[in-house]
Amino acid sequence: MFREMRRKKQLLSTEESLSILNRMTSGVLAITGDNDYPYAVPLSYVYYDNKIYFHGATSGHKIDAITKSSKASFCVIEQDNIIPEEYTTYFRSVIVFGKIRILEDNDEKRKAIEILAEKYSPTLEEGRLKEIEKGFNHMHMIELSIEHMTGKEAIELVRAKK
Repeated sequence: MFREMRRKKQLLSTEESLSILNRMTSGVLAITGDNDYPYAVPLSYVYYDNKIYFHGATSGHKIDAITKSSKASFCVIEQDNIIPEEYTTYFRSVIVFGKIRILEDNDEKRKAIEILAEKYSPTLEEGRLKEIEKGFNHMHMIELSIEHMTGKEAIELVRAKK
């Protein structure tokens, strides 16, 4: 169903890919937008239990697109170092594909927003819980269940490991 990566030497292990998803703080969600044009939107996220969670407004382009189609991809770039003298970029990135949905159940929504908030404010529990309470009814929590994942790095980084 999903393509195999062509340059298998550059494939990151599952553990390396998950480490990137856990460490990084932003990525780009790609979904089918208006008139079937791709819609790619940068956002903050959290990886948890083979899912990506993020929040959004209760209406807008992203919500309309998610409602229209449950298929999505999400890309996170860990490294993007331009090496001018080599005419290349030393990169590391992860792309996931899966099914996306708006969490309708308030218990699911609460758990997801708490996991997301803890990632970004790990030591400020009282403040983050107040913020969640303040905005809970004015936002959506969205879940991307991962069906396929690939991580890739520049061949130069592969060679440097050896």
